Amino acid sequence: MPNQKILYVTTEMYPYQEESSMAATVNRMALKMHHEGNDVRVFMPRFGLISERKFQLHEVIRLSGMNIIINDLDQPLIIKVASLPGERLQVYFIDNEEYFKRKSYYTDEEGKGFEDNGERAVFFARGVIETIKKLNWVPDVIHINGWMSSLIPIYLKTFYKNDYYFKNTKIVISVYNEENVQLTDTVKEVLQFDNISDLKSLESPNSEQFVTDSLDFADVVVKGDEFLEGNIDQSYEKAKVQKADYVEPDAIEKVY
Repeated sequence: MPNQKILYVTTEMYPYQEESSMAATVNRMALKMHHEGNDVRVFMPRFGLISERKFQLHEVIRLSGMNIIINDLDQPLIIKVASLPGERLQVYFIDNEEYFKRKSYYTDEEGKGFEDNGERAVFFARGVIETIKKLNWVPDVIHINGWMSSLIPIYLKTFYKNDYYFKNTKIVISVYNEENVQLTDTVKEVLQFDNISDLKSLESPNSEQFVTDSLDFADVVVKGDEFLEGNIDQSYEKAKVQKADYVEPDAIEKVY
């Protein structure tokens, strides 16, 4: 299926993260579809642990400069880009000094979750959507990987529901055995400011529940790990959308 526009949104991708099944899976899927002749782009957060020098990230001035309003506060959106090492595949990084400069992903040195993890996820989701629109590039498929990315289907079908830019875009979600990140109640305020209130995850916010809620907004749900565990496995089984079970990354075009 060449000549398709495929957007991968992920929180992890090899070689920027080296030791996770998600990072390896997204890398393999993106490269497979890229080598098949599709127009593939990847978006991910520019976590402070990702070396700009090592991976030759540089800011895209024409895309940066927008502000994303988070709970009535303007947060500057910075877009950086790099080519996947050895490949002509562009990876875009969503950056912001306040949200992504810190040298860890979701917890501090004592293992306590950051108070603003929910805000960071909203900023990332809206940053991806607004940047894609500014690129004037309409994806045929958006493939979601990782809990921070799971807010994108939610936003597309609620906050952006009257925006016809993505009206023909299909959404695929891969579900993984991620660590469940507890979120503070501030994420409720942020989402309610954007008129998003009818979510189970707002009752007791955590990353796993946001993934569960996002499944209702997908066209197809796939197992990112062959064997899911605990609550996330139950959520997958209960999801009422089309499922593709586990598909090897090299065969992902069958899902598309």
